Amino acid sequence: MEEIRTGDQVKVFLDSNLGNKTGWFEGTVVKIDPYSKHRSFYWVGLGAQAQKVLGIKVISVFNPKNIQKK
Repeated sequence: MEEIRTGDQVKVFLDSNLGNKTGWFEGTVVKIDPYSKHRSFYWVGLGAQAQKVLGIKVISVFNPKNIQKK
């Protein structure tokens, strides 16, 4: 996985935990909170379209396979 940093444009995958709103959504990493030596929480400020669909502005992503640099 390519290193992700604050300010990077990313795509995040959201699964069925949000009902029928499954898929990849675009946003910008606004904060990174280290969890362990190898994992972190990535706080992503969602783009306007994702905010409209999901009804939220920021989401945290923990699983590294659910976040990709654009």
